[in-house]
Amino acid sequence: MKKVIEKEELRDLVKSGDKLLVGGFGLSGTPLTILDELLETDIKNLTIVSNNLGDDGQGLHKLFMQGKIKKAIGSFFTTNKEAVIAWQNGELEIELIPQGTLAEALRAGGAGIGGFYTKTAVGTELAKGKEEREIDGERYIFEKAIKGDVSLVRAKKADKLGNLIYHTTARNFNPMIATAGKIVIAEVDEIVDVGELDPEYIVTPHAYVDYIIESKYVKKGGTYVDSK
Repeated sequence: MKKVIEKEELRDLVKSGDKLLVGGFGLSGTPLTILDELLETDIKNLTIVSNNLGDDGQGLHKLFMQGKIKKAIGSFFTTNKEAVIAWQNGELEIELIPQGTLAEALRAGGAGIGGFYTKTAVGTELAKGKEEREIDGERYIFEKAIKGDVSLVRAKKADKLGNLIYHTTARNFNPMIATAGKIVIAEVDEIVDVGELDPEYIVTPHAYVDYIIESKYVKKGGTYVDSK
């Protein structure tokens, strides 16, 4: 199967009602080109699993402002003030999950594990309605694993098979997300021939990756700029 595709082909891979797992922390490691392309579709009622909903005017913030997102599952939504207002008005569902719990839930989803027990959030509002168990004299709550219909990740390099190398902090939620989706689409800065990547630096093996596109964004002075 040909894995390297044009960005326009993304429009056939995401459907209304899908649960999208989206990498990134702030904008670092966020697949901005993929998200921009989804703006050109008529998809709606998306559930987004991501640490945050983008920054003002970039990334998932654009998707939200178009009204395509029904529910957001993640840790840090206050950078998107419009999303907070929408939640307050009952126009957006939000499920808060601590960052470490989110990362582990995604890892568990990719590993075929149904869930896990954690002490994080015990006794707080976030624990309401969740199973609690005492283990070795300490309280734990059960967190279900997270899986999705489509995983959208950002990496630095890919070979044409789909092996991925990440750049520094882009290795945030991306490696876990790349294992937990039925379809995995990687946006990369550079695509090289098979054999050019040092196996010691490959984080996500090609077996997880279904499609690759080349990013149109470059980072200049701490800002991501459309270079195309």
